Amino acid sequence: MGLLLWILFGALVGWAASAIMGSGQGLLMDIVVGIFGAVIGGWIMSLLGYGGVSGFDLYSFIVALIGALVLFVIVRSLRKR
Repeated sequence: MGLLLWILFGALVGWAASAIMGSGQGLLMDIVVGIFGAVIGGWIMSLLGYGGVSGFDLYSFIVALIGALVLFVIVRSLRKR
């Protein structure tokens, strides 16, 4: 994917993850969470023997969303310490 598509994809995934987790973040943080979520989700899926984020489709969106939710859980657990 091109850089512009990664930014758009990250914004969509980050927004969805923020809505699910009840976190009020801005657009920039949504983009960052979405992009890192795609990386984490791809890594998790590769450990399970499946493909990671491969483009702008529903499967990739779900993989990235799973990764973003995992990222939220990790950050929240670290903040509580």
